[in-house]
Amino acid sequence: MDLLSIKDPSFLKDLSIKELELLGNDIRQFLIEKLSRTGGHIGPNLGVVELTIALHRCFNSPRDKIIWDVGHQSYVHKILTGRACHFDTLRQYKGLCGFPKMIESEHDVWETGHSSTSLSAAMGMAVARNLKGEKSHVVPVIGDGALTGGMALEALNHIGHEKEKVIVILNDNEMSIAPNVGAIHNVLGRLRTAGKYNWVKDELEVLLKKIPAVGNQLAGTAERIKDSLKYMFVPGMFFEELGFTYLGPVDGHNYEDLFDNLAYAKKCDGPVLLHVITKKGKGYNPAENDKIGTWHGTGPYKTDTGDFVKPASGPPAWSSLVSETVRKVARTDKRIVAITPAMPVGSKLEGFASEFPDRMFDVGIAEQHAATFAAGLATQKMKPFLAIYSTFLQRAYDQVVHDICRQNLNVFIGIDRAGLVGADGETHQGVFDIAFLRSLPNLVLMMPKDENEGQHLVYTALTYDEGPIALRFPRGNGLGVPMDAELKPIPIGTWEVLRHGEDAAILTFGTTIPMAIEAAEALEKQGVSVRVINARFIKPLDVEMLTGILEENLPILTIEEAVLQGGFGSFVLETANEMGYSGARIDRMGIPDKFIEHGSVNELLEEIEFTVGAVIERVKYLARKKEKRA
Repeated sequence: MDLLSIKDPSFLKDLSIKELELLGNDIRQFLIEKLSRTGGHIGPNLGVVELTIALHRCFNSPRDKIIWDVGHQSYVHKILTGRACHFDTLRQYKGLCGFPKMIESEHDVWETGHSSTSLSAAMGMAVARNLKGEKSHVVPVIGDGALTGGMALEALNHIGHEKEKVIVILNDNEMSIAPNVGAIHNVLGRLRTAGKYNWVKDELEVLLKKIPAVGNQLAGTAERIKDSLKYMFVPGMFFEELGFTYLGPVDGHNYEDLFDNLAYAKKCDGPVLLHVITKKGKGYNPAENDKIGTWHGTGPYKTDTGDFVKPASGPPAWSSLVSETVRKVARTDKRIVAITPAMPVGSKLEGFASEFPDRMFDVGIAEQHAATFAAGLATQKMKPFLAIYSTFLQRAYDQVVHDICRQNLNVFIGIDRAGLVGADGETHQGVFDIAFLRSLPNLVLMMPKDENEGQHLVYTALTYDEGPIALRFPRGNGLGVPMDAELKPIPIGTWEVLRHGEDAAILTFGTTIPMAIEAAEALEKQGVSVRVINARFIKPLDVEMLTGILEENLPILTIEEAVLQGGFGSFVLETANEMGYSGARIDRMGIPDKFIEHGSVNELLEEIEFTVGAVIERVKYLARKKEKRA
């Protein structure tokens, strides 16, 4: 079938099972080919081809609301809703988003890039439907990994309590990004092997009434018998006890099973949970045989072999540099424990887990628990390292505030993917952490200029025993600088002069230092002498160095690959004002007050005028103001 000709999913209702199977094959081949060039979430989408087709055949989107949890498995949905022609631009600048996006299609009724939100959103849509007197179905699709998120469990509890008509599709592929962990995952494992029982419980009363003479009497006890059968057929009855009609498990690659169960779910009163078993990566051997999550989301690859297209070997990845330094220090410090919320591969903790299996904890998609679990360890004189992406740390903010910082506990937070991350777009850009962390009492916040300083700051964090400490580091690789053999602590709150200058000062850190150096060198040729400061401690500031700059009456430009509101530059302004330098000439560069969409990091920086040229113009303007005042 010509996928490019699809305008909406209504055509699915006229296709036979055989035609749907052929369509599914075409979609799989299309995705394998297109994603080999652009990269993307190949494994999750290959696993939901039949499920997505079945949902769009059995429901009427967008009147019926199909809600994709996390959203990285929505590529098939995008194809069926008329966007196949845009897949060459997937995750590219100004191109098709890798997650649901309302401005792309009326069929995208919920935007998300974080897990465990679909059920709460579904409850809101269902209540709105009822209040407005509308007739439609609300169908959230949530994975077994996302179901471990506390928010999903809160929503299940609410939906079940209110008896709201919501059809929850549990897409159970036994993996999220990495293999799932935890007791809830084990419950689902038992359910997978328990077999069906949904037809039995509803037909029981009808059958009893047909028994001559005693049928009505037996029917009076049917409810008790049905309850007994629940426990006989499905161990635990986890979802039924929450108020749901549980259907399944169902083969998520069998159209007839899917159609029958979806039709039954639509007839049920109250909330329904349809447990669907799928195979992540189905139809492409490298992805289908993946056991550790490598094929969850990838860059470009060779379709014939599955080999990833990688750049020539270079400097170590930041995630690896940080985790391996933690591993190195852990060999002599038995207090060190590593924690990840379902990202052991992304955070490069496989080596730590292999060497210290008893000190490595993957808690699943449960960022809030991860943070407070770390706090609990710290109360017992352990030294927990919480490896977490910046965008996911947002989900644990109260725990960082209330449980870690308020109690001044020695937790080391490794903030991975800090700054712009590119193709995953606005839900994943790590640009808010400085603003939401630097206001917290007791917390030290750092970012290194290169991987050598990075390893020393990791050691600084692991040997710091006066409270919580966090290290930001970007996505991607280091700069390839020489590495010191011996680790050493860096005094807390100290900056470093990288380049001397007498006309202006640039205060920056991390990924923006090379840009500042390049701008300063260009300005030198134009007769403007610029001092460049590595402000590696974002909090506390190096007040002594900052005071010296202000005493010299140097104009200051702060640069941060993070939001301006409440960020590092704001901190410098506030501090200068508090010290009596309210008239100081301070300009700030950073992420403007908007969400940054997807594209390469360089394209995004160019879009927001975050360039060497912009630095040069801003410093020249500040220097001219200095001359006029002088």
